[in-house]
Amino acid sequence: MINFLGFSCPLLLAATGALFSEYTGTLALFMDGLISFCGFLTFAFTSFTGSVFLGIILSSIVSIGLCLLFAFIIEKTRANCFIAAIALNLLFGSLTSLFSWGFFGTRGVLTSENFSFSPVSVNIAAIIITTVFITTAILYLKKTQGGIYFRITGSDADVLLVRGVSPSIYRIAAWGIAGLFAGLSGSFLSMRISSFVPNLASGKGWLALAAVFMGKRRLPFIALYAIIFCAVDFGAVYIQSFIPNIPSSVVLSLPYIVSLALVLFN
Repeated sequence: MINFLGFSCPLLLAATGALFSEYTGTLALFMDGLISFCGFLTFAFTSFTGSVFLGIILSSIVSIGLCLLFAFIIEKTRANCFIAAIALNLLFGSLTSLFSWGFFGTRGVLTSENFSFSPVSVNIAAIIITTVFITTAILYLKKTQGGIYFRITGSDADVLLVRGVSPSIYRIAAWGIAGLFAGLSGSFLSMRISSFVPNLASGKGWLALAAVFMGKRRLPFIALYAIIFCAVDFGAVYIQSFIPNIPSSVVLSLPYIVSLALVLFN
């Protein structure tokens, strides 16, 4: 059970971060690329500093900073945030490849003596941190004035303007929050395997967006759909043990087949 919950944490974090951007009408379509980029940054910073704590903190700071910067530029230039987010997704993927080659001389799998962890310890840490962050997000969105402002920025921005509150602040902040959650998600993904591999996210950013869509902006339901996706993904690992002849491509595509079926059902 601990292994499965730890396995689910990166997707739960990504979906929670994406929810904030969905509330403000600036859906973070860059999540998949950013998760992989943050996984690389966590590996790189940990390898250079020897401290995984610093690795996670620095990775999250870079992620938040970049998201806030781009959100600010988009807001000031009135660019299309959805097209910009897709472009950022491609940019983060390119930066990962560029920095991997520049600092480590390879675009392949990266390992380091400073980046080796016990799977059980990583799972427990991921479960605790994910629980704290998701609980905090729920309480903030439901019980605080700032949370209410987040929830109406995308649908009723005029209400904020009447109250003298700038919707731009919440649109920019939403991407910063998405960057924080993507940073944690990428960190746990790389720590689980004690290495960095290209395309680390493997579509988890897109699954997070699907969970937000199907959960209809309600975090408990979003978490439920995220866990369903993770259960299918987790179970796919064991399917080949029972059906040896099944193609690996079919096994890898199972979470996306299930997500498509759920979207159609919704």
